[in-house]
Amino acid sequence: MIFLTDKLEFPNPIEADPDGLLAIGGDLSVERLLLAYKTGVFPWFNDDEDLILWWSPDPRFVLFPERLKVSKSMAKTLRNKDFTVTINSDFETVISECSTVKRSGQAGTWITNEMIKAYTKLHYLGYAMSVEVWQAGDLVGGLYGLDMGNGVFCGESMFAKVSNASKVAFITFIQNMNYKLIDCQVYTHHFASLGAEEIERSKFLEYLRAH
Repeated sequence: MIFLTDKLEFPNPIEADPDGLLAIGGDLSVERLLLAYKTGVFPWFNDDEDLILWWSPDPRFVLFPERLKVSKSMAKTLRNKDFTVTINSDFETVISECSTVKRSGQAGTWITNEMIKAYTKLHYLGYAMSVEVWQAGDLVGGLYGLDMGNGVFCGESMFAKVSNASKVAFITFIQNMNYKLIDCQVYTHHFASLGAEEIERSKFLEYLRAH
């Protein structure tokens, strides 16, 4: 296992262990986070631990926008226009709501206060984006992630307070943006149902380098 120092660098992602864990430590500075995403690495915290864990899983879970799957029921929900979708209108509330979502197998949250501060700074610098879903004036769902300016959107987290709100956020965002690849990081049934698929890490890294 590689422990990061103050030096701004990451080991080669192919050195990650079988679970995808590449390195431990370091910080969440703007410079380190941007380097991480550019090289196919992302941070998580373990429950109740202070050390940052840096991951580059193999396979990588991604969505090619042209393969997005929209079920008949979701298409009907979108046509009904029960929701209003905005972009970057309330990033701080979106990431805070995402931090409170209870997830299977996790006692706490990986979106710590330190993470919230770091990604909010990235938002004000134009890298981190949020999508908000509103119903009758209330924020009922949303997502956030990073736009690295290379045709790749790195999804981080989403939340929903009413049924389908997070799917509305994701589908509407994908259909109205011009991304070539959506990084979903690791497999979830939720994203698989929307068309996401696993590809070899080497292919994902090749795509990052090519763009």
